[in-house]
Amino acid sequence: MNPAEKLLQSLGIEDPKEIDLEAIAWHTGALVKRRPLDGCEAMIVGKKRRAIISVNSRSIITRQRFSIAHEIGHWHHHRGQLLYCSGRDFSSPNSPMNPEKQADDFASDLILPNYLFMPAARKLKRLNVKTVRELADIFGASLTATLIKLVMSDYFPIMLVCHTRSGRKWLCRPPSLQSFWFPKEDLDPESHAFDLLFSGGREDVIPRKIGGDAWFSFRGAERYEVQEQSFSLPGNEILTMLILPDSAME
Repeated sequence: MNPAEKLLQSLGIEDPKEIDLEAIAWHTGALVKRRPLDGCEAMIVGKKRRAIISVNSRSIITRQRFSIAHEIGHWHHHRGQLLYCSGRDFSSPNSPMNPEKQADDFASDLILPNYLFMPAARKLKRLNVKTVRELADIFGASLTATLIKLVMSDYFPIMLVCHTRSGRKWLCRPPSLQSFWFPKEDLDPESHAFDLLFSGGREDVIPRKIGGDAWFSFRGAERYEVQEQSFSLPGNEILTMLILPDSAME
């Protein structure tokens, strides 16, 4: 069990609705204050056993929650260090382990603890953006953070790929996914993600089927069928959930 989950269980938390981040912060010695911030989403100033967490009141609630959990992570892991948090709500899953990634992982575990998240995730009858968003709402988490948690749970044969007009920005693969299931750098014109990014197409309500060779270049990719569903992120980015064949997992 990770440190965030140990903290939650020490407080007797048995339901996602009980994850009161301001109360948890107070329990650890940190007071949360919401106020307008410029240039960052949150910051923490502490001394010895007490700290003040400032959170950008202009941000949406899910981002504020992640920011609070992120700063609690810093308070747990990096007490006594001077750190600055930028205006994003999670690190790329590919980021190397550093104080920001460590705090992000703590935040994910605090908002989406495995012992509560996985039982709920296993009940999903269909995997699409709508059902994942409903799951995210239960935990007060963002859609992107919830999708990353699902991928890294290693339970579903799914992958996330984020693109800008310059190409692939980041991806998130489950640990047990076979290595040759690695997406192309650039979007295929046949993919809906391409249409969404370059032509302003509409987001799909449900995943759509497409040949595996639209996304992958390994030999025989054309024999597979995958499902894709894309949606827009801030900053002219597109995030795609790829649902792969069960055989893609080792």
